[in-house]
Amino acid sequence: MQNTKGTGPVANYIAAANTRDIEAVMAIFSDCAVVRDEGHSWQGIAAIRQWAVDVSTKYHPIVETLDVAEADGRTILMGRVAGSFPGSPVDLRYAFTLKRGKIEHLEIS
Repeated sequence: MQNTKGTGPVANYIAAANTRDIEAVMAIFSDCAVVRDEGHSWQGIAAIRQWAVDVSTKYHPIVETLDVAEADGRTILMGRVAGSFPGSPVDLRYAFTLKRGKIEHLEIS
């Protein structure tokens, strides 16, 4: 198990998302990245930017990392997410597929 307080794309994503730094979030994704969240998919930088802005402004989420593990070529982060949404906080699973130091695929469930 590892901790996201270090460096790397996963730690950088959580830090940027928690401070709502959209530019820093976008710098972590590859140009052809895909995000799956709440039953929807967003592909490419423009679509993922819109998703990040929408989530940030609507829910104001803050992720507390509970656990991080490597499995099947992915980095799996379990996080407790608090924000302005019904049922807050909730525990969510973030499955990151990384390629060349960038997020290629992120699935949140």
